[in-house]
Amino acid sequence: MAKSAVKQPETRLGLVRRARRVVRVLAQGYPDAHCELDFRDPLQLLVAVVLSAQTTDVRVNQVTPALFERYRTARDYASADRAELEELIRPTGFYRNKATSLQGLGAALVERFDGVVPGRLEDLVTLPGVGRKTANVVLGDAFGVPGITVDTHFGRLVRRWGWTREEDPVKVERAVAPLVERKDWTIVSHRTIFHGRRVCHARTPACGACLLAPLCPSYGIGQVDPAKAEKLVKGEEAPHLIALAERVRAGEKLA
Repeated sequence: MAKSAVKQPETRLGLVRRARRVVRVLAQGYPDAHCELDFRDPLQLLVAVVLSAQTTDVRVNQVTPALFERYRTARDYASADRAELEELIRPTGFYRNKATSLQGLGAALVERFDGVVPGRLEDLVTLPGVGRKTANVVLGDAFGVPGITVDTHFGRLVRRWGWTREEDPVKVERAVAPLVERKDWTIVSHRTIFHGRRVCHARTPACGACLLAPLCPSYGIGQVDPAKAEKLVKGEEAPHLIALAERVRAGEKLA
């Protein structure tokens, strides 16, 4: 049975080396990780991320085709009929607050950025409904600017991995940044989020079917029995992830 080989306390150098190994193993587990929101341009991604608060990417992707067909520019959102906009985004929840954000977002883009989504974090975070998490998603996936996306999955996993004890997303971002090469910030964010959705669940992590077991100081907080843990693994990548975990249990080092 796999068990964590992480020793406590850990030196700073040891932490950096372990973090880089985690990054390499995640690359084997999730070579095709990506933003799971559907979009074609920066404005669509920005809107989709705003809508994703307190709901799933799947639900957002069900709503956005009709939304994007109806509203194609920032000016369209700024001048949108409130009742119509609310009805289109109602399935995502908190639709009144989100409608307010989208209308304010459109107006701010028109007034201050000529209707174009800016490509700088310091500009993005001045927009209604846009925080650092949203800004980093847009920068990384729409502009190719490396950014760390600290959502609930990312924060949970990096704390379990012992990368940081911070709870505040901004502090988490600052703590994690030196552990990962800047060029990898965006893809590591996606791979971590994928792992959180598929294996390292909030309530019952699939520890016994986790490819990161030897590198995780939190190994054992979830289901450690391999057969039971494998049933907890989600997503189309499940067979691949389970196969990698079996290799780890057999003593093979993936990185």
